[in-house]
Amino acid sequence: MGSSANKGLFHQYLVQLQRHPLRTKAITAGVLSGISDLVSQKLTGIQKIQLRRLVLKVLFGAVYLGPFGHFLYIMLDKIFKGKKDSKTVAKKVVLEQLTSSPWNNLLFMIYYGSIIEGRPWMHVKTNIKKNYPSVQLTAWTFWPVVGWVNHQYVPLQFRVIFHSLVAFGWGIFLNLRARSLTLTKAK
Repeated sequence: MGSSANKGLFHQYLVQLQRHPLRTKAITAGVLSGISDLVSQKLTGIQKIQLRRLVLKVLFGAVYLGPFGHFLYIMLDKIFKGKKDSKTVAKKVVLEQLTSSPWNNLLFMIYYGSIIEGRPWMHVKTNIKKNYPSVQLTAWTFWPVVGWVNHQYVPLQFRVIFHSLVAFGWGIFLNLRARSLTLTKAK
């Protein structure tokens, strides 16, 4: 019974993805951002769920990440005429890593520091100066592989979803890493 119900839900999801691609990708990115934050909060030892933080992470996923990814992948396919040969995929990955990756990481650090944590701009700016280079370098060790798989093997309509699923795990990793660095500094 559960298997057929899951197939029905997945079918409905695909119907929504076809009929309303932008809305469906935005909602998916928001939900996955929220679940990732919930898991991160629990794994980092937060006893009571920080609802404001959770809602703001959902909003970031739904309002920014989903729509941005939707239009980014459409634009990249138009620029490169939907080609999937190795040379074209490499160009897509390089272009994505030199433009949207730095932008997304910077924007998230600004959003997280100023909106989610409510810190003054000077603190956010100091944090960016201190941590942005290592965040971006770390991203460049991981996300190009994800980009390659995404552009090479994932159909256009599923690229935002694939990216959001990987980002789900990436977000948990970053939260755990930040937590361990905080605990190390506190000792």
